[in-house]
Amino acid sequence: MIIDCHTHLSGSDQSVDAEQHRRACEGLDGCFVLAGCAEDSPQSNRELSAYVAANPKAVGFAVIDPTCGPVSRKEVKSATADLGLKGVVLYCAEANFHPAHSRAMRLYEQCEELGLGVFFHNGPPFSSSACLDFARPWLLDEVARTFPALRMIVGRMGLPFLEQTLCLLAKHEQVYADLTVSPQKIWQVYNVVVAAYEAGAMDKLLFGSGYPYAMPGVCIETLLGFNKMLSDTHLPQVPREKLRSVVERDSATLLGLK
Repeated sequence: MIIDCHTHLSGSDQSVDAEQHRRACEGLDGCFVLAGCAEDSPQSNRELSAYVAANPKAVGFAVIDPTCGPVSRKEVKSATADLGLKGVVLYCAEANFHPAHSRAMRLYEQCEELGLGVFFHNGPPFSSSACLDFARPWLLDEVARTFPALRMIVGRMGLPFLEQTLCLLAKHEQVYADLTVSPQKIWQVYNVVVAAYEAGAMDKLLFGSGYPYAMPGVCIETLLGFNKMLSDTHLPQVPREKLRSVVERDSATLLGLK
């Protein structure tokens, strides 16, 4: 089972049509598709809903800004389950709100009750107006303590605040992290993976590509070929079975999204 837990139909500087996304994910058993950080969130969610309905491999995450969007049970259900979407994605840094904002906390309460996964997309690339203070993973500790049954994903390993993410993974049973691989950033990939392995956190990592910024197949090859990159060095390596377990993790079942 190979599921890409981090894909988009569009990026901040590029867009792809549904057929391009479908072709990119052909070799996968499933993919999470995150609605983009858009001014018109309802329209973005409706477009995602239409794509998910036509692609049985896709699991959709609706974008919600709780400071100006739905937080009641009826409103959250209307924005997610009623559209065939299984989770919520929040862009706290870009939308400029604290992850533990009072309205955000009400949103998490509804997500926990409705069985929705919550993806915190607070990593790079950041726009010039993004608030880095609200991207810090340690701010999610209050959320995880308040809602221990809420299944949470820290996007892009919480970079550039990796150590905070690793601490969260060790502390909270239902907090996971998205290991989005950047094939062109080999040194970054190496340091993130080794840090996670040394922290004993490999079982909490979910494979992601960040498509359209990278192709899922190339990201898988990069991760599985991790130790080959180090064959002529004396740097620490990571057991291949640990790397393979990340790639083959059934993220949808793990998060209760099937």
